Amino acid sequence: MSRLLGAIRQNGYVVRDIRAAMDHWAGVMGVGPWFYVDRVKTDYFRYKGADSGVEMSIALANSGDLQIELIQQRNDAPSMYRDFLEAGHEGLQHVAFWSTEYQALYEACLARGMKVGHEGQIGGEQGRFCYFDTAIHPGTVIEISDVSGAKGKFFEHIRKAAQNWDGADPIREVN
Repeated sequence: MSRLLGAIRQNGYVVRDIRAAMDHWAGVMGVGPWFYVDRVKTDYFRYKGADSGVEMSIALANSGDLQIELIQQRNDAPSMYRDFLEAGHEGLQHVAFWSTEYQALYEACLARGMKVGHEGQIGGEQGRFCYFDTAIHPGTVIEISDVSGAKGKFFEHIRKAAQNWDGADPIREVN
């Protein structure tokens, strides 16, 4: 538990092949079901303060209360995902903290000297997220995510789907 950020709610893995990653997590590790979005529609996405046309696919599943996110960037637009892969990494890229008081948490992070790496929004103001440029080694980037709206309800749906998952229908496409 972080005194500033709360509990880690998600581990985010940047991968080169999201389908292979979902198959591995579901088949080998027994984690699922996966809720897969082929091309995420962002309201906006900014990398180091400049607009970026990043295209990405994501998949989400839970292991207990911890959400696992798989991310595959589909183009060369500037992002921390691209930076991670270009540095020769693949795997755990960030840990995420969720808040229903996003703006207060965002401002607290900035007040502590954290610098925004990239940020965006999905599905309106209550879908904001920010990745702070805090990586000392792979897996240490900090993400905060607003879960006060529809995204929080979707995340809860994913958590509940994992509770009694019997292995059937391991990849569920989301439109």
